[in-house]
Amino acid sequence: MKTLSPAIQAFDAQTLQHLRAQFPILQEMVNGRQLVYFDNAATTQKPEVVLNTLLDYYRHYNSNIHRGAHFLSNKATQAYEDARQTMAQFINATHTEEINFVRGTTEGINLIANAYGGKFLEEGDEIMLSTLEHHSNIVPWQMIAAQKKCRLQVIPLLADGSLDIHFLRENISPKTKIVSLNYVSNALGTINPIAEIAEICQANGSILLVDAAQAAPHLTIDVQALGCDFLALSGHKMYAPTGIGILWGKKALLEAMNPYQGGGEMIASVRFAHTTYNHLPYKFEAGTPNIADAIGLGAAARFLQDIGLAQIAAHEQALLHYATEQMQAIEGLRIVGTSAHKAGVISFLIADTHPFDVGVLLDKMGIATRTGHHCCQPLMEYLGIDGTIRVSFGLYNSFEEIDYFINALQKVLRMLR
Repeated sequence: MKTLSPAIQAFDAQTLQHLRAQFPILQEMVNGRQLVYFDNAATTQKPEVVLNTLLDYYRHYNSNIHRGAHFLSNKATQAYEDARQTMAQFINATHTEEINFVRGTTEGINLIANAYGGKFLEEGDEIMLSTLEHHSNIVPWQMIAAQKKCRLQVIPLLADGSLDIHFLRENISPKTKIVSLNYVSNALGTINPIAEIAEICQANGSILLVDAAQAAPHLTIDVQALGCDFLALSGHKMYAPTGIGILWGKKALLEAMNPYQGGGEMIASVRFAHTTYNHLPYKFEAGTPNIADAIGLGAAARFLQDIGLAQIAAHEQALLHYATEQMQAIEGLRIVGTSAHKAGVISFLIADTHPFDVGVLLDKMGIATRTGHHCCQPLMEYLGIDGTIRVSFGLYNSFEEIDYFINALQKVLRMLR
C-alpha cells in the first residue's frame, strides 16, 4: 500500500514521531503487540504536558481556590482562572466569564436543558434534535420536554449520513424554541454545517446549542463565526483529563438563566430568608470545582494550539481518506456514513459478522477500536442495524498504523470464513 506524500500528510515523519513520543501510553504492548489506538472518539490519550500539569498541581500547590488568603490558594486560583482564559481563547469567546467549567458535554447540555429550558420553555413549545445525536443530547431534552409538556422534533438524514437541512428549513417554526445538534457525529463522523444552521435558527428566533465534544480535537472552533448561542465540549475528547469540560453561552442568556445547582461558590450572600446569587461564571459552578483537571484542560488546549488545529485537521483528513480508500477495497466490508464532510471517524460492518466479534479479534492484534451503538441507539435503529465497528483517528495516528490495521482486517476476514 502506498502512503500519501509528506506534503499531504501535514506532519512529516519527524514531526509525527516527535508528537507520538509525547504520549507515553503509545509505547504500551497489548497482547504482545504494539498498541494501535483507534478509539479516539471515545477518549483520547494524554500528552506528557497534561500529565505533568496534574502532577505539578498535586505536588506543589494543591489547594482550594477563590476564598483562600494563603500562597497555595492564590497560586491554584490563578492557574484555574488562567485555564478559563485559555478556553475562552480556544473557542473565541467574547467574554471570559462566558466560560463555565462543567464535568463535560453531558453536564453542559443538562445545565442548559434545566436552567434555560426549565425557565423559558412553555407547554406546546418544540425542541428540535437530529437523528445523529448522542444519548447525552437526547435524554436531557426528553426529560425537560416531559416536565414542560413540550414536543420533540427530529431532523432525518440523507442517504450519506448528512443532515436533511431542507427538513430543518421546512419544519422549524415559531414554536421551535431550542435546536440542539452535534457539530461532529461521534458515530458516523459527519460534520454538520453549524453556521448555516445558526442562520436558520436566528431567522426563526430559536436558540441553538452545539454539542462540540467531537469537534474540539479536530476542528478550529470559533463561536463568533458559528453564530450559536451555547456550546459544550469535553476535555477527555481533546487530550485533557476526564471529568472536565466547558459550557459556553452568550453572556446575556447566561445572566437571564437561573442557577443549575446550589451551594458554595455560586452565592454572593446567603440568609435563611433570601440568597443572592454570584455573578458569572461562578453562578453555575457550585461547590469545590475540579481544579486540577480544569488546569489540565487548559494545558491540553495550549498543546493543541501550539501544534495548530488546522495542521491537525489536515493530518487527520489525510488519514481518513487513506483508510477509507483501503477499506473500500475489502470485499464484504461496508462503511456506514459517507458524507463528503467528515472528521476522522469510520464506522463499518463486515458481512454478517457481529461488530463485537470483529473488535475482539482486532484487540488480539493490539488494535483498539470501538464496537456497538456508540451511545446512538436511535441512529442505529434509523439505519436498521444494531451497531458498527468504529475506528477514529487522533493527531498521533500514522499511515503505518492504518497499513497494519488493513492487514489485520484481512486476517479477520480469513478467520471468519
